[in-house]
Amino acid sequence: MAAFLMAVYFRGLSTAETFALTDAMVRSGDTIDLGGALGRRVVDKHSTGGVGDKTTLAVGPLVAACGVPFGKMSGRGLGHTGGTLDKLEAIPGFRVELTTDEFVAQVREIGLAIVGQTANLVPADKKLYALRDVTATVDNVSLIAASIMSKKIAGGADAIVLDVKVGDGAFMKTLADAQVLAEAMIDLGKHAGLEVVCVLTDMDQPLGCAVGNALEVREAAATLRGEGPADFSELVLDAAAHLLALSDLGVDHAEGRRRAEQAVADGSATAAYERWVRAQGGDPDEAALPSAAVVHEVQASRTGYVGRLAALPVGLAALHLGAGRREKDDAIDHAVGIVCRAKRGDAVAEGETLAEVHARDPRSAREAGAEVLAAYELVDEPPRARPIVLDTLG
Repeated sequence: MAAFLMAVYFRGLSTAETFALTDAMVRSGDTIDLGGALGRRVVDKHSTGGVGDKTTLAVGPLVAACGVPFGKMSGRGLGHTGGTLDKLEAIPGFRVELTTDEFVAQVREIGLAIVGQTANLVPADKKLYALRDVTATVDNVSLIAASIMSKKIAGGADAIVLDVKVGDGAFMKTLADAQVLAEAMIDLGKHAGLEVVCVLTDMDQPLGCAVGNALEVREAAATLRGEGPADFSELVLDAAAHLLALSDLGVDHAEGRRRAEQAVADGSATAAYERWVRAQGGDPDEAALPSAAVVHEVQASRTGYVGRLAALPVGLAALHLGAGRREKDDAIDHAVGIVCRAKRGDAVAEGETLAEVHARDPRSAREAGAEVLAAYELVDEPPRARPIVLDTLG
């Protein structure tokens, strides 16, 4: 298999070969037919990951509040911050491990479940991914697309929105590379009879303000109340609108957007979030979330505008605080992380707070604070505005 991966890395795969690989990976284990079990069109979303990416935590309840079933199997993070499951485990009592029957029953009853991937769902991907890591063959579009789409196909949704991150804090550094990956995944979805839409989104700076598990849960809950950061709120509403347009409601993107905005405004999105958290054993009260012992303010060294806020250094600072994993078996500190109070384009005065570091002790707070300060570039003129959604394909 190592030789096969090296051959794919250097020679590439055709579209037909990529589909054959994906199909073989799907067939390596169990599959779930969520739509068939529910008699409804079930939607799902997947993100290629980035700094502060807590989109699923807000999109799932928002879509469910609009009457569309949302079932998702997620993973754990390895790198600067936790994965979706790690973020959910910051909520006291939350169960991420459900049986397949419990998963289907919960989607049927409350319209929403987000759980860990079952052991026998695409087992070939787990083995291939570990081998890609040690043979330096991770960075190949066909292998990335097959890994992502095999799990989506086996997971049983009928329509998927893929959020492909682009920039400093993402796997794909350029828009052109992200478009190639998006097109490969759309092709795989079509082969499997799924509808797929790809949104290519900016990851040159952290998404939203919060980076770190409990902090991101708080921000997702605030966004469902209509109190979230502008960039994150826009991405959540856009993704939800696409999912509603792909559902069996018979609405277009514009009507999907209107319904998503209405669900936030009338409180039904928050009600769906609380119902979901309770269904999986968690306490939806934000006061129950863990808090860090030390909060350290990072202050601007001069007056000006935030010309750049590099995503990757902020993510690495969060990792050094304990918000992510260096090794697969590392424990995560759910309380620690960073809140970026100033984002690209914001005006700041000398001494004003750029960010807060939430840490377990003063020393790690100071060290992370220096890393976060280095991620900021202050300039005399405001930079040109850049939208969160860079392109949409599919």
